[in-house]
Amino acid sequence: MEFTQLGRTGLKVSRLCLGTMNFGPETSEEDSFVIMDKALELGINFFDTANVYGWKTGEGITEQIVGRWFAQGGGRREKVVLATKVYGNMGDWPNQSHLSALHIRQAVEGSLKRLQTDHIDLYQMHHIDRLTPWEEIWEAMETLVRQGKVIYVGSSNFAGWHLAQANEIARSRHLMGLVSEQSLYNLKDRMIELEVIPTCKNYGLGLIPWSPLAGGLLGGALQKIKEGRRASERMKKEIIEKRSSLEAWEKFCKAFGEKPADMALAWLLHNPAVTSPIIGPRTLDQLVGSLRALKIKLDKTARKKLDEIWPGPGGEAPEAYAW
Repeated sequence: MEFTQLGRTGLKVSRLCLGTMNFGPETSEEDSFVIMDKALELGINFFDTANVYGWKTGEGITEQIVGRWFAQGGGRREKVVLATKVYGNMGDWPNQSHLSALHIRQAVEGSLKRLQTDHIDLYQMHHIDRLTPWEEIWEAMETLVRQGKVIYVGSSNFAGWHLAQANEIARSRHLMGLVSEQSLYNLKDRMIELEVIPTCKNYGLGLIPWSPLAGGLLGGALQKIKEGRRASERMKKEIIEKRSSLEAWEKFCKAFGEKPADMALAWLLHNPAVTSPIIGPRTLDQLVGSLRALKIKLDKTARKKLDEIWPGPGGEAPEAYAW
């Protein structure tokens, strides 16, 4: 396994991050335990979850699974850089979501209890809260850091100007501020190249792409359908919209001699702004197979061809759309 520092911090994380969103809804607890054990064996030390995963309001099912895995001991918690999130609905009452100081305080206590740990390594805001002032948010986060319940603070699904605003206000309070941003990023979805990635570079934020396979679309969707696998209605619609690009993509991967899923991850790993793409394996085979991406080398010619198949926004703003 390869390791890199999380943004401008001294924290070392694996180049692949284990996403746990499938634990519970798609993957049984027993199989989830096997996957997490194998991840550590393979050297993956970066685990990502969220208090809403499991998708039963207020229960934090996925965090509970991870917590019971930690409780087995054997150095599991000590070896893992644990990331979870706050923002989503954890109940039906008005202050059981978003980023008020009250909800942050309640949410972190709930996550710590479910995860059976005394601290969270990376506490991420799951979405921007336009109604809560940054002074309130940073006051709450500073308290958690001072109490030892949180070590680093990150964000997810922020716009570039949100990242700048958050870190400038943190700087005025003499705080470290955000150290990472978790964004939708893959060959098909490249909008963050306009402003989010440049902002991450400027402020030294680690970039943690989610949905690196575009919900499975980049994982060989056409070939899987030919083999008789079912596709969701959403997937069918996307295939119709992107068919020409998908045909060129899968043909390119076949000629390259690599699986589409591995190529999609490899493309992300070649971007110096990317810290660790989040892989969300449902099975052990999917986890082990993803390590192939670390060995794939894409030269300039290959990356140029991929830009032709999956065009980005044209680079950074404003040059992407202005002179």
